[in-house]
Amino acid sequence: MDFLSFMPEWLITHGAAVLVIMPLLLGAITAILPSERLAWFVTLFVTVFSTVTAFAILLVIFGGETQLYKMGGWDPPHGIAYVIDGLNAPIIFLICSMALLTTLYGLKSVVAEVEPKKRAPFYAAFMLGMAGLLGMVVTGDAFNVFVFLEVSSISTYVLVAMGASRDRRALAASYNYLILGSIGATFFVIGLGFLYMETGTLNMADIGGILRNLDGGSRVSMVAFGFITVGLGLKLAMFPLHLWLPGAYAHAPTMVTVFLASTATKAALYLMLRFTFTVFDVSFDYVFTVLTFIITGLGCAAMLLGSLSAIFQTDARRTLAYSSIAQVGYMLLGVGMLTAMGLTASYVHVLNHAVIKGALFFALGAFWYRYGITRTEDFAGLGKMMPWTMGAFTLGGLSLIGVPLTAGFISKLQLARAALDRGWEWAVVVIMVSSILAIFYIGRLLLAAYFQSPPEIDGEVVERNEAPLIILIPMWFLALLSIGIGIYYSDFVVQLGQNASDVLLQGDRP
Repeated sequence: MDFLSFMPEWLITHGAAVLVIMPLLLGAITAILPSERLAWFVTLFVTVFSTVTAFAILLVIFGGETQLYKMGGWDPPHGIAYVIDGLNAPIIFLICSMALLTTLYGLKSVVAEVEPKKRAPFYAAFMLGMAGLLGMVVTGDAFNVFVFLEVSSISTYVLVAMGASRDRRALAASYNYLILGSIGATFFVIGLGFLYMETGTLNMADIGGILRNLDGGSRVSMVAFGFITVGLGLKLAMFPLHLWLPGAYAHAPTMVTVFLASTATKAALYLMLRFTFTVFDVSFDYVFTVLTFIITGLGCAAMLLGSLSAIFQTDARRTLAYSSIAQVGYMLLGVGMLTAMGLTASYVHVLNHAVIKGALFFALGAFWYRYGITRTEDFAGLGKMMPWTMGAFTLGGLSLIGVPLTAGFISKLQLARAALDRGWEWAVVVIMVSSILAIFYIGRLLLAAYFQSPPEIDGEVVERNEAPLIILIPMWFLALLSIGIGIYYSDFVVQLGQNASDVLLQGDRP
């Protein structure tokens, strides 16, 4: 708690609002800046400031407090409230810290992947996307969630499309994302309309209290739950609503891919947890049925089919994109257990997967930066050509598989224990099979990189050419963090998961 003594009291008090307002305001200003380097420095300032603020708030929440910030001084439910508790504080810090790391990485990668005249607007859209994700996570007003969901989505469509200067397929990927994202947002807002029809309020805590007094409400509430689940499922890339994800991850600029993979689906899962457990309630029959049978089934299908699809991809980014669909399945499996251990395991995997996949996509971006490599067959000899970058990729890959002493192992161990405690031995088998499949799609990349010879050009072997330091630093930070979580910090991450499950199951309503 010594860190808090250096933080101004006003910043901690107003931190919930500052985290959203600052990137919104400075993002708009950044769009018209004449210099791309100045735009980068503004983005760096915003992400550093936000990360420090989010960390201070996390320490406050970890100490057992819950923050309620009343916008304009109006008391909820008549006013809009921002709420930070044990469920969303780690997600807020995750979004801010990943924004900082990707901004550092972007100093070089954006120059290589985005046209010069679009770089200042690129950073502006990035900050707007960050603000949208933070607003989604921090607000306690259901309609505010929709507004910020659209802010983050629209900026993300733009960011994905800006990858067209490197790969024209980014335009098609952005268009597909736009169509499916709009459908998801429509489903979500229709669900909110039904909730308002049933309860007469948009404050999430108020809606939850009214629904519990109504024992789950009428069929209107059931329809609302269905629409909201489908809408958030599209944003989450829940199987089979995942069709936008492979293209968006494969063809967006690397900085965007890393940020999306590490934060966007995690924020959507947070919303699903918040609505399912605190706005609705798992004691309602329709919620229990959907989670136990539908969400669990779709999660298991994603784990197996996503991993199988990853094996047959010829593009390394698409390989990791389908892997992400499988990892979402792990998270949904934990949610579907409806137990404290299951929710803890799911939340732990949310945090760990962000670290793991961030390191992997950082490395893939570095391979493209130096050699233009995206196809899996071009990994031959990368262990000799880019040893430091390939080393970080290797650590991330081992963690994704779930090798002991890695973050991925902690996640899968927690999930397996939760499944056994639930009496779902079959779920442990699904986890093991999915992990074995991960060995194949990660293993073939590692085999090519370390056991095949580098390519030759005009009879000469391609020389070693490592990534720039500004790219290596965030990459290795995440790679080492994935090992550090597995060895030293697993208890801390698990405690964050337990705090989140306590909020969901013990009635600490926002």
